[in-house]
Amino acid sequence: MQTRRVQWAEHVRHWRQSGLTAREFAKRVGVNAGTLSHWAWRLGRAQSTDQGRAGHHPRAAARPKFVELVADAIADRRFELDLGDGRRLRIPSQFDTAGLEQLLAVLAKPAK
Repeated sequence: MQTRRVQWAEHVRHWRQSGLTAREFAKRVGVNAGTLSHWAWRLGRAQSTDQGRAGHHPRAAARPKFVELVADAIADRRFELDLGDGRRLRIPSQFDTAGLEQLLAVLAKPAK
C-alpha cells in the first residue's frame, strides 16, 4: 500500500503544480479524475492530522482549496453589436427587451 500512496502523492503533487483541473490532468496522465481528487483529499487529511500531532494548527499551513467550475456553454452565448468608431455593445443571451430597445433608441440619436 505504501508504494501506491507514494505514487498517488506524486500524481497529486504534479497536478497541483500543473495548474490544470483534476479532469484535465487525469486525462493527460491516464488516471481517473475522481481517484485523483480522492487521493488529494486523503493525503491532505493525513497531512493535517500529522501537523496537528506535531503541535501545529491544521489551518495555519492549509493550502488554498480550488473548486473546478464548468461554465454552461449556453449561458456564455451573447450578442455583439458593432456601433462603429471602435465601439461594441455586448448583450447577454438573457436580456431585457424593453431596456435594450431604449438603449438602441438613445444610441440612434445624433450626438449633440
